[in-house]
Amino acid sequence: MQPHDFWQTIHPAGTHGDTGPFAEAYPARLADGRQLLLPIRTLTDGRHGLASLIVNQASFSVLSALADDLADRLRPFAPDVVVGLPTLGLTLAAAVAERLGHTRYVPCGTSRKFWYVEELSVPMSSVTTHHVKRLYIDPRMLPLLEGRKVALIDDVISSGSSIVAGLRLMAAIGVEPVVTGAAMLQTDRWRPALAELSPVWPERVVGSLSTPFLERSSGGWIISA
Repeated sequence: MQPHDFWQTIHPAGTHGDTGPFAEAYPARLADGRQLLLPIRTLTDGRHGLASLIVNQASFSVLSALADDLADRLRPFAPDVVVGLPTLGLTLAAAVAERLGHTRYVPCGTSRKFWYVEELSVPMSSVTTHHVKRLYIDPRMLPLLEGRKVALIDDVISSGSSIVAGLRLMAAIGVEPVVTGAAMLQTDRWRPALAELSPVWPERVVGSLSTPFLERSSGGWIISA
């Protein structure tokens, strides 16, 4: 596949073997068994890799399938409002909120508008960026969250740093989300970071796709033990 071909097609269940070894892509599965081929990115050690998903480069049909699946997983929690994390989580959060029957969602941001206040922000970093930003919420959005059941949405949960920043920001405004969700849970490396924040958080995470830690072998990429 060419790099621009990834994230464009949902394949029927069983189209691709999912036990490995894998050449260049990992076939992640939705709840109904359908598969999405994700490119494998080699980590700096040269021996390990991760399956990658960039939601805003996905086709509309793939985004729709991910939003459908995630909305179904969130529905049992009956959230009143969806909060989206920047940048790639915003597209997904809006689509999920619409599927849950909401008329709007609440976006967080890393660009400080002049009416924002520093007290309603926290430091934020991620595995795909090398600098620390600040995560803000618009003070005008607070009435939409007070006393509501909140679902906090990001595109991918990997190291856990971004979603922890989101949870810290929610705590700063007195909100405890009933659930956090993502299009992809990239390995289980996020669990310690969330558990350190509170033991309840790892059990409040749902994802449309789950992908393993991969290791290079003579025959290709295999799932790391």
